[in-house]
Amino acid sequence: MQTALHRFLRRTAILLLSSSCLWARAQEAQPTYASAEPLGTAMENWAYPYPVQMLQFEVEGRPVRMAYMDVKPQNPNGQTIVLLHGKNFGSDYWANTLSAMSTYGFRVIAPDQIGFGKSSKPEMRYTFGMLAENTARLLDHLKVGRTTVIANSMGGMLGVHFARRYPERVIALVLENPLGLEDYVASIPPQQTPNLVKLEMAQTPASYRNFVKGYFPVWKPEFERFVEQFARVQLSGDYPHFALVSALTYQMIYDGPIYNELPQLKVPTLLVIGQNDRTVFGRRFAPPEVVKPMGNFPALGRAAQQRIPGAVLKEFNGVGHVPHLEQPERFHAVVMDFIYGKK
Repeated sequence: MQTALHRFLRRTAILLLSSSCLWARAQEAQPTYASAEPLGTAMENWAYPYPVQMLQFEVEGRPVRMAYMDVKPQNPNGQTIVLLHGKNFGSDYWANTLSAMSTYGFRVIAPDQIGFGKSSKPEMRYTFGMLAENTARLLDHLKVGRTTVIANSMGGMLGVHFARRYPERVIALVLENPLGLEDYVASIPPQQTPNLVKLEMAQTPASYRNFVKGYFPVWKPEFERFVEQFARVQLSGDYPHFALVSALTYQMIYDGPIYNELPQLKVPTLLVIGQNDRTVFGRRFAPPEVVKPMGNFPALGRAAQQRIPGAVLKEFNGVGHVPHLEQPERFHAVVMDFIYGKK
């Protein structure tokens, strides 16, 4: 005769087995891209939402090409917006913002910074100063004087460096869940570049998917695009070079903090902060007890508003690291309100 305990244990075992089977099926359902077409480091066959142009110049005596999209509106309002991407994205993830802002009458320019996307990826020391100078060079080439800058994640750090270096060129600065709102150097140990390359080379499509999922509280099918891109680059013979450049740009973030630059900003600044974001740059390299209080973007956003003179803060509940992908309509409406409020 079965006891209540036996019945409970049997039901528990069945539930555990069922959960295990469901997990295994879910893992099997995830694409691996093992037979996909490889992508070179220049992303030649990767589709962008608008035509891509190239600006050629030299950096430290090396010829490079900077890819960019320049979307001109049908009914121009005479203003320009520049979009600055994050570390793990190219400018193509601004597709909805390019479309929305051009509809509002803005000329919208979205570059791939050197080292990212379709742009050249030289093996060199990367700095935000260099990326800011390259962005200014592109604007000069396109005969753009003053512009509004919208910048996400690592791009937010670049946006701060750009606004500090060229304040006369920035009408307004929108920082969308920027990295650098806390002092990483005080908490995250420095890393040797060869170790970073080794970790990059050890990635798999599954591990990269889990990493990207950390940006989004709600995973949508369209976000799988970022995993596909990574997986196809990994299939290329150029992947070791790609991994090295990724490590070098990691070092740029570590070496180019903005925390102490925030009080020095002299341009109108909007902070758009997804409240579910817990991104910590270099999380894996610090003990859990050190990392635990970090990446609290609700608190970081409010502290940054206090540190940036006159900053406006807009908090997005239920949103993670990339509000323009998670709540695009609200994001664009908030940005428009800010831009026109500062005219």
